[in-house]
Amino acid sequence: MSSILQQTEHSVADRIKRIRWLLGVMGVLSIAWGIVIIVWPNISLFTLVILFGAYALASGILGLITAISTAGMPGRGWLVVYSLAGIVVGVLVFLYTNMSALALLYVIGAYAIALGVITIGGAFWLPLPSGDRILLTLAGALGILFGVVMFAKPGDGALVLLSLIAAYSLVVGVAELVVAIGGERLLPKVPSFGPADPQTSH
Repeated sequence: MSSILQQTEHSVADRIKRIRWLLGVMGVLSIAWGIVIIVWPNISLFTLVILFGAYALASGILGLITAISTAGMPGRGWLVVYSLAGIVVGVLVFLYTNMSALALLYVIGAYAIALGVITIGGAFWLPLPSGDRILLTLAGALGILFGVVMFAKPGDGALVLLSLIAAYSLVVGVAELVVAIGGERLLPKVPSFGPADPQTSH
C-alpha cells in the first residue's frame, strides 16, 4: 500500500513539476515580450504583429505539449483551453499580418481578458499550493483589467498603450516565474482554497 501511495505521490509531483516548468518558460516569454517593447519603442506595426503572434503561438504550443504529457491531472482541461486560446490567436495574427494598429490592440485586449479568465479558473483547479493560487488569481485579474483598458482607451496614444502592454507583460511574467519557483515560499501562511493540494493532503 505504501509503495502504491509513494508512486502516486511521485506521479503527482512530476505533473506539478511540468506545470511549473511551463509557467517558468511562459514567464520568460512574457518578460522578453515586455523588454522588447521597452527597448524598441519605435517598433514597426508589422514587427509588433509578428512578435505578438509568435509569443501567443509559442505559449499555446508549449502549453498543449504539457497538457498532453500530464494526462489525468486535475485541472488539465484548464491548460488545454489556455493553450488552444494562444494557438488560435497566434494563427489568426499570422493570417492577418496587415491588421491595423487598432485591430491589434483589440486582439491583444481580447487575448488578455480571455487568458485572465482562464488563469483565474486554473488558479482554483490546478493542484497548486495556496500561495501559487493567489498569485495566479492576481495575474488573471490583472489580465482582465488590462484587456478592459485596451478596449476602453484605444486612442490614448501609441506610446502610452505600448507602455501598458510592456508593464502588463512584465508583471504577468514575473508572477508566472514566481509560481514556477514556488509562490508558497513567499506566502506560507495563507490558507488554501479550491481543491486540496495533493502534496499536503496526506
